[in-house]
Amino acid sequence: MNDFAGSVFWLIVSLGLLVTFHEFGHFWVARRCGVKVLRFSVGFGKPLWMRRGKDGTEYVIAAIPLGGYVKMLDEREADIPAHQLDQAFNRKSVWQRIAIVAAGPIANLLLCVTLLWGMFVIGRPDFAPDIGRVQGVAAASGFKPGDRLIAIDGRPTPSWSEAGMALITTSLDRQPVTIEVTDANGQTRERILHMERLPSSVKERDALGAIGLIPAHAIAPAVVGDVAADGPATGKLQSGDRITAVDGTPIRDFESLPAPIAAAGQAGRPAQLRIERNGQPLTVEITPKQLKRPDGGEYWGVGIAMAQVANPPRTALLRHGPLAAIPAAFSETWRLARDSVGMIGRMISGRASTENVSGPITIARYANASADMGPAWFLNFLALVSLSLAIINLLPIPMLDGGHLLYYLIELAKGRPLGDRAMAFGQYIGLAFLACLMGLAFYNDLHGLLR
Repeated sequence: MNDFAGSVFWLIVSLGLLVTFHEFGHFWVARRCGVKVLRFSVGFGKPLWMRRGKDGTEYVIAAIPLGGYVKMLDEREADIPAHQLDQAFNRKSVWQRIAIVAAGPIANLLLCVTLLWGMFVIGRPDFAPDIGRVQGVAAASGFKPGDRLIAIDGRPTPSWSEAGMALITTSLDRQPVTIEVTDANGQTRERILHMERLPSSVKERDALGAIGLIPAHAIAPAVVGDVAADGPATGKLQSGDRITAVDGTPIRDFESLPAPIAAAGQAGRPAQLRIERNGQPLTVEITPKQLKRPDGGEYWGVGIAMAQVANPPRTALLRHGPLAAIPAAFSETWRLARDSVGMIGRMISGRASTENVSGPITIARYANASADMGPAWFLNFLALVSLSLAIINLLPIPMLDGGHLLYYLIELAKGRPLGDRAMAFGQYIGLAFLACLMGLAFYNDLHGLLR
């Protein structure tokens, strides 16, 4: 399955599952409150499949899989026979209406906990939060290669995914952050990462690079790929050789090679390279030469290219037993919810970019990528989107569940429902806001594809 087909397929699967749970929450509570449900639809537009149940409810799968709805009996939408008035939504008490509306987001929250529980039980493979190279702000803050990130601002980081998200989140506030690490000698230390030194122009997508904590799994080892036929290394280095030191300087990765090689070239002497070939240590001497770059510039080199590296092995596994996974799932849901609400607050205040608003294209791409990474990662993705749906729907915006809840809270305070005129005005405001939000999401999707 190619990327496009896979993205479309997993988008439909993801949204179909999450929307069904959301609408089932409304449906289930409405039925328990004695409200007659006319239609339960997953998707919008023309029905692709429809069945009428014994209870008279139409169950529909529609053509546009970007949402769904539960249509209930309501006097505001049509005339209702007298014998059915007690089954109308608008005739129910304000607390019953609150329960029915809130049930959708609550269903998504419960689904998020369930999905995270499944993820923990299966076990999510990841990378250990080990640092392979430091530069920029991290180097100036005293971080060293070989550090393992244990906790960031008090938040445990059992894998690089947690560490990366914590770093991005804390970078938005541009405040010093306390990070607990174990160094290369196994000693536990606290280091202060001076996020306030990050330039204000750095956006979230560039934050990790600007911080300068490069994970060990992202480091390309200094393994020789191609050897130029007429270069200084011809006959001395072979494809597959691993360079471990140059003139006594340890080499951790391919990016560490240019500096000591250039130093030897500028001094007009051979560079002494320690290598491993088929598991055997060797020492070779190569005199660097000035070589041409593709852009026409020159550099000191020996005429080798980096070997293509396969995906590095996962070095961490986030897993709990079935019982231990229950509190872990609740704790992770709370952490994700706190981060999501915090991100919304930062976007409103201008501390975070509105590029974080994503639409169906980005969701489809992430759905496909997470499915390729295995069931645990796909469950993690579904849990995050389910939580996002719950939070977005609880925002006090007319047209969303949160907007209806706001109306009912005002009704409780006033002792009577809002007037039709006020509610209609609110609906227009909500519709305009959602149209702008959807436009921003699609713009970010397309901009992301082009970038």
